[in-house]
Amino acid sequence: MAREIIGRKRELEQLRSVFNSDKAELVAVYGRRRIGKTFLVKEFFNGAFDYYATGIFEGSKQDELNAFCDMLYRNATEANAHSSIKTWMDAFAALRDYLTGLRKKRLVVFLDELPWFDVPSGQFLKAFEWFWNSWGATQDNLKMIVCGSATTWMTDKFISGKGGLYNRTTERIYLAPFNLQESEALLKSNGVDWDRSLILDAYMIFGGVPLYLNMLKKTLSLDANVDEMFFREGAPLRDEYEFLFRSLFKDSDFYMRIVDAISRKNMGITRQEIVEQAKVSANGTLTKALKNLVSCDFMRKYSAFGKKEREALYQLTDLSVLFYKRFVERYNGKDEHHWTNLIDSPSRRAWTGIAFEQVCLLHVPQIKQALGIAGVQTEVSSWRYAGDEYTSGAQIDMLISRRDRVINLCEMKYSTYKYEITSKYSKELRERCATFRSVTNTRNALHLTLVTPWGLKLNANAGVIGQTVTAEQLFAEIC
Repeated sequence: MAREIIGRKRELEQLRSVFNSDKAELVAVYGRRRIGKTFLVKEFFNGAFDYYATGIFEGSKQDELNAFCDMLYRNATEANAHSSIKTWMDAFAALRDYLTGLRKKRLVVFLDELPWFDVPSGQFLKAFEWFWNSWGATQDNLKMIVCGSATTWMTDKFISGKGGLYNRTTERIYLAPFNLQESEALLKSNGVDWDRSLILDAYMIFGGVPLYLNMLKKTLSLDANVDEMFFREGAPLRDEYEFLFRSLFKDSDFYMRIVDAISRKNMGITRQEIVEQAKVSANGTLTKALKNLVSCDFMRKYSAFGKKEREALYQLTDLSVLFYKRFVERYNGKDEHHWTNLIDSPSRRAWTGIAFEQVCLLHVPQIKQALGIAGVQTEVSSWRYAGDEYTSGAQIDMLISRRDRVINLCEMKYSTYKYEITSKYSKELRERCATFRSVTNTRNALHLTLVTPWGLKLNANAGVIGQTVTAEQLFAEIC
């Protein structure tokens, strides 16, 4: 019996449309590792595939051929029926013959971890092109689903490649990490009945990665779960960061150097700063790596307010990687209750502020909905001013520039209680607004907006804030 699929409403509708169509379908499902691609496909089809194969991580050409042909061998009427399979052209010809012999009203084929089949000099993609263009595309009953975690390979070589598969995919399904509302639903389906303050804290550590959220045990506190998963001897996620990058990128050390450089600045750094801090060359290899990291949801590329594209910033957005870089990477392995014992420590308090800012950036649609501007065209950016001899420096971590000539200057403050605006902070906010208007020369209306989990404490200084967005609104489903 298929398990419940949490969220993924749009993706499920796409799969239903594919399954019920009266034409050949070639569907590409892609997104970063651990995000639930294989689970989605297997559960939707209830594992009822007419042919299924998955690539082998770092396998040889023969390893991949053997994995691909395993089902063909098991279904062959003679033990040596496919002993002649030596190349990918042979393998796809055998797959064609096998599927033709089934004579079914609907054929469902699932190839998982497709990029892993494509070993150097193996000619896998060329054989796939031949299979689909010469036969598959003409079979109105064929529904072929391919899946891959190497997102850039899927987009550049398979979906948008210039070869024989150009524009051949009939449906593209991109799986993003869960948002807070979906993460809450997943945890509750597993019997983890935490209140939203704990779920928000869990999200700041694990992000919206279903595999990690599924590992949380309902019998343990959140802090105990974190110790169990990262800091005890043999902890299952201790080496997850390196495995994740090694499984996605061939030159994983190069990618990790880039991430290390980006993780040092909360607001992000420029391409030139990456070159200097990661000690890499400013060439096409770096360009490709940055594109790959963005497409795999590890970071975002954005332009600061008033800046040009060439001055774009790269900012780490993967919350699980942020947590790893802050607490796990340099852990010495001597305290199995390391996270629990960091309660109220300066490092943990500093991290909560940074992580909450990232949660907000990942929930801009929810913030817009809470502000009543869901239908207004907007652009999200940040702003920094170094200051001069006359004006102090200033920084705004998130601006929402609206088509209706309003800019929401968002202050994102993590707190476990109602946030209190002091007279000192109120003065800072007013001065920051004045500096922003003076430096940018904007004529748009400026609305100070506070995003804080449990709302604003009403006092004499609260009037400086125009609107407040709470955790309840970050958890809201987008209408």
